[in-house]
Amino acid sequence: MEIKWIGHSAFEIVTENDIKIIVDPFISNNPSTNIPVEGIEVDYILLTHGHSDHFGDAMEIANRTGAKCIATHEISLFLSKQGLESIGMNIGGSISLSDVKITMLEAKHSADIDFTEEIMSGGVACSYLIESESGNKILHCGDTGLFSDMEKIIGAIYKPDIVLVPIGGRFTMGPFEAALAINWFSPKIAIPMHYNTFPPIEQDPIIFSNFVKQLNPEIDVVILNPGETFEVKEIID
Repeated sequence: MEIKWIGHSAFEIVTENDIKIIVDPFISNNPSTNIPVEGIEVDYILLTHGHSDHFGDAMEIANRTGAKCIATHEISLFLSKQGLESIGMNIGGSISLSDVKITMLEAKHSADIDFTEEIMSGGVACSYLIESESGNKILHCGDTGLFSDMEKIIGAIYKPDIVLVPIGGRFTMGPFEAALAINWFSPKIAIPMHYNTFPPIEQDPIIFSNFVKQLNPEIDVVILNPGETFEVKEIID
């Protein structure tokens, strides 16, 4: 299994059976990446909310590749009106995609579609738990602030192995709050995201890593550069 950080909150995940998933494909206008959107080939597109720096190039990728889009009910309706194949979900629901289980979970953030002529409802912001064929569970937090159900529900019930967590501050959690969230989730691995794309969210990921180590030295923090890939070599116990 491979997890590639494209930059900002965009990740490409390739499962053990070569199912290709991209989350929040903000690529062509993303100053933190030089990966060409034309080179993206995926089976599924997961969208955490309707903001342009997360929705990104979803429609272009879906049109070119035939990838199905997974999103909240409201965003799914918007995509269907654009002639794209989409699967609508809501918080707490799960679907299976080629033996990969996708569960939509909560995030605390605004969510409207903000790149159309008039702002449209995007429902609510969400996170995704992606459970691969071998049982590895990756949580993509989306954009979010800190909330207690990270510990009481997501950590206690869903038990993610790897967490992709925003640390940029201003629009999401900063490094300290993100470290608290990681401590509550209690994964094996944490990967920071949503930082250093634009000046308002400049952060040093080492500060986040140090906070995590202070709270729980058993959790490994993997800091990627845009374009780098983390390989999950075996099932995480």
